Amino acid sequence: MRLYSRRDRFGPIAQLALGLLLCVVVPLIVVTWNVPQGWHEPEARQTALAALIALVAGFWLYRNVGRLPGTSESSGILPSFTISFGVVLVAILMGRVSYSRGILLASYVLTIAWFFMLYMLTQRRASLALGIVPGGHVGLFAAMDGVTAVELTLDRWPRGIDAVTADFRRDHGADWETRLTDFVLAGIPVYHSKDLYESLTGRAELEHLSENNFGALAPQGSLLLTKSILDRLIALPVLALLAPLLIATALAIRLDSKGPALFRQRRVGLGGRAFTIYKFRTMHANANRGDASCDRYITRERDPRVTRLGRWLRRSRIDELQQIINILRGEMSWIGPRPEAVPLSALYESQIAFYRYRYVVRPGITGWAQVSQGHVAEVDAVRTKLQFDFYYIRHFSVWLDLLIIAKTVKTMLTGFGSK
Repeated sequence: MRLYSRRDRFGPIAQLALGLLLCVVVPLIVVTWNVPQGWHEPEARQTALAALIALVAGFWLYRNVGRLPGTSESSGILPSFTISFGVVLVAILMGRVSYSRGILLASYVLTIAWFFMLYMLTQRRASLALGIVPGGHVGLFAAMDGVTAVELTLDRWPRGIDAVTADFRRDHGADWETRLTDFVLAGIPVYHSKDLYESLTGRAELEHLSENNFGALAPQGSLLLTKSILDRLIALPVLALLAPLLIATALAIRLDSKGPALFRQRRVGLGGRAFTIYKFRTMHANANRGDASCDRYITRERDPRVTRLGRWLRRSRIDELQQIINILRGEMSWIGPRPEAVPLSALYESQIAFYRYRYVVRPGITGWAQVSQGHVAEVDAVRTKLQFDFYYIRHFSVWLDLLIIAKTVKTMLTGFGSK
C-alpha cells in the first residue's frame, strides 16, 4: 500500500510517458544522428525497442512491487531497473540479436537518473496528511516520519486530508460510523489502523498472531508448494552458473587464512526442525574454541574474529551462496526469515512471545527483515526483526518476494546491515 498525497498531480502515466521520451527516444536520436540511415538503422531500432520494453517492465516492477510498505520507496529504483534492463540484455545475448551498446547503456543511465529526479521532486519531502479517529491503537502515527497526523472530531473535517485511519477493533459508535462513511463517499480512503501501520512500516505487531488475507495463520499450502518447486528449479542452473565464482571464493578463503573454506552450523528451519546450514567461512578457524555461551553465535560490529576477506564476503553476501545446496535439499528457500543457530533460537523462544511462528515457512538466503533491518542479535532488536518476519508471513506473495529481490540487489551493492 503506497500512499501518495492527493495534491500530487504528476501521475504515473506522465512519469512513464516523459521517461520514454527522455530515456529512449533521445538516446536513439543522439546516437544515430550521424549514421546514414539515422534512426531507421535496424540495430538502433531493435535496441530502442529493447530499451522501451526494459523501461516499461522496470517501471511496472518499481510501481507495483514497491507499493507494499512505506509512503515513498526510492530504494526500489536502482534494483528494479537494473533487473529489467539486465533481463532484456540477457535475452538479447541469448538470442544473438545485434544491438547498440551506446543506446542501451544511455537509456539505462538516463532511466535511473530520471526516476531518482522524480523522487527528489515529488516524494522525498512528501508528507501524508492523515486524519486520526481517536480511540484504540492509533497513537503510533503521531510520531511517525513522513506522516502529519491530525486528530479528528465529529464536527471537524480539516481540508487537505489524504487518508483517515481508525482502529476497527474498537466500537466508535453510530456517529463515527456515519462520519467514516462520509469520508469514503468524499473519496478519502479510510484504513484500519493495524493494516495502515503495517503498510507504512513493513512490520507486523507482536501483540497477537494475525491472520492473513485468507483468514488463516499460515500462507496457502499451494503457494508454499509452488514456491518450493520454483526454488529448486532455479537453484540448479544458478548453482551451475555460479560454480566458477564459488570455486574462486573457496580458493581465496584458503589463501587468506588457515582452515576450511566451508562453514557448517546447525540451525532451526521449517516446523522448528534443525538442519545443517552451509556458508563460506568468514571467521578465523577455531575462533570460538572453548566458548560455550550464546555469544559465540553473535557477530558484533568490527568483530575481531572476522577475517579480512570475510568482512568483504559478508558485505557482499557472497558467503551465503553455498546455501543454494540447502535449497536443493528442500531445507531453505531463496526468500524467507533467516534461520538462527539452535542455541540462539532456544534463547529467543524463551524471551519473545510467538517467536516460533516464524517456523511456519522455510527460512531463506535473504528475507524481508534482512533488507529492511540488517543483521541483529540482541533480544530487543530481534523483537523488531520478528515484526518484519511476521509482516512477510502475513503478506506472503509473489509481489513481496519480487520487492525483496530488488532490495537484495541494493543490499549486495551497499553492504547494508552486514557485520
